[in-house]
Amino acid sequence: MVMGISSILSSLNGHHHAACWLVLIGYLLDLADGAVARQLDACSALGAKLDDFADFTTFGIATSLLLRTSDLLDNILCVCYVMSVFIRLCFFTSGIPFMYRGLPCIYSAAILASASLLSGENLPMLRVIAVFMILFMISQTFYPHDRVLESQAWKKAVYAGGVVMLFCSSFPPACVYYLLWSVSYILFPTSLWSSKV
Repeated sequence: MVMGISSILSSLNGHHHAACWLVLIGYLLDLADGAVARQLDACSALGAKLDDFADFTTFGIATSLLLRTSDLLDNILCVCYVMSVFIRLCFFTSGIPFMYRGLPCIYSAAILASASLLSGENLPMLRVIAVFMILFMISQTFYPHDRVLESQAWKKAVYAGGVVMLFCSSFPPACVYYLLWSVSYILFPTSLWSSKV
């Protein structure tokens, strides 16, 4: 949640680059928080609600502000993006263990933040990506809920690579890494990212 609020403040103060990186840091932290809570035996109903609120803040509000301009249509797109994250978080439980209905918002946020950094805030491209991310999030497609840090060794290595890229890589390779990671989740959800793989 701290990353989301910090990203929101960065966007509102015109620090777009920092806002994108804070969303990507939030992406890594969100993938780790459940594993840490389970390891510490600190899972609770309150924690689950706080996790949804943190997701909404970071991957809904903060990510939508990456698209914000003074143009009315861009602001409508921001509202649509936030509402799709809200709908996805509230109503799209699949009822199937380890499965989500609709694209999890962390992946759409990582794609938008990475694409924004790589393209130098190319708004026409970001608008198109945002529309596709909205459609993926509210779709009825099933996506696996894989606990990356409690899964196969190669998935842990992908996560560790994300951390290394964040702190040790120059800017473009890290963005490409996060973009490919997130796009692979959309293109190969069950063949790569299922907990059974």
